[in-house]
Amino acid sequence: MDWIADTSPGDWLRERVDATWTDASGMHTVVPRGFPAYARIFHPATRSRPVGQPWPPLPYDDHARAWAAFGRSQPEIDTENVTWAQTALAFGTRMHPEAQWNRVVGAHDLEQGWQQVRGPEGWQYDAPAEGRMDVAQLAALARLLAAETTTPHHGYAGVWDGYGGLLGFTGEAPSRAVLTFSADPTVGDDESLQDRHRAMLEASTRDPFNNVFRKPTWQPGILSDEISRGARLELPQRSYVLFSAGATSFTDASWPDLAPWVGPDEAHAWAQSPNVMWPTDRAWVVVSEIDFDSTVVAGSAELIAQICAASGLEAHPLREGADLSWDGDEVNR
Repeated sequence: MDWIADTSPGDWLRERVDATWTDASGMHTVVPRGFPAYARIFHPATRSRPVGQPWPPLPYDDHARAWAAFGRSQPEIDTENVTWAQTALAFGTRMHPEAQWNRVVGAHDLEQGWQQVRGPEGWQYDAPAEGRMDVAQLAALARLLAAETTTPHHGYAGVWDGYGGLLGFTGEAPSRAVLTFSADPTVGDDESLQDRHRAMLEASTRDPFNNVFRKPTWQPGILSDEISRGARLELPQRSYVLFSAGATSFTDASWPDLAPWVGPDEAHAWAQSPNVMWPTDRAWVVVSEIDFDSTVVAGSAELIAQICAASGLEAHPLREGADLSWDGDEVNR
């Protein structure tokens, strides 16, 4: 998987996605139009529950003592992957191609939280990953993709350029000065704490590591300085760093070892999958939009049927123009 400085192989995508996000465009702000069929692959969620005792109540801030006692008890926690269909069954909602996680778990008011929701039988459901396929899930998909292109060893993979730490930049390095407060029993009133805080701020202006007047310098990222300063594949809503990568580059779950955008200390379980990928013959396109908790595949009707029937993938056929926004689930209102 090598970096590609010439991003023109991706120009055709720009012609097939909508320039602005409107109710009519739906998924086509990021997913190209013009393919015979589409599939939506739902990223797996997780659920967990303590063994032999219930979770403390939420929210955390209102029940700090209960959570502190819970932590001291060091309970064993059962954790398992769970499909969207299993989740919908647990919450009494309906699974369908345009389902949205917040609707599936009954969190209609987003301000009240939907990324961690308590369900029946003591389970806590954690929302699926956004913009990233599970490593094994991508490997299973890639094996199907490789069989449905004349160029299985040749293609392209784009990674969103906004991920923290991926690219180098001109700016300020994180401070190496660490602020600590001692448990001084003589300092207890608010005025004394304010005095100490004021003294810390005054000292920081003389600290070379916290000097607010220091000049920005180049801060390296996971990718090389050449790549960091290089060209991007510019699509209407996103910019990507482009690499050469055929479908066969991802057919084994060890693919993160070869991906230059995956940091050396990054666990495979959390490795970033490509946000967009396609073969040289353009037989299909895979889009893991950074704000979607699912991946959309555009391709032939035969490929889509195989994906939806594959074990290890929770996938449904998706209509062209589907609304995949957080409010797009019309069934579970």
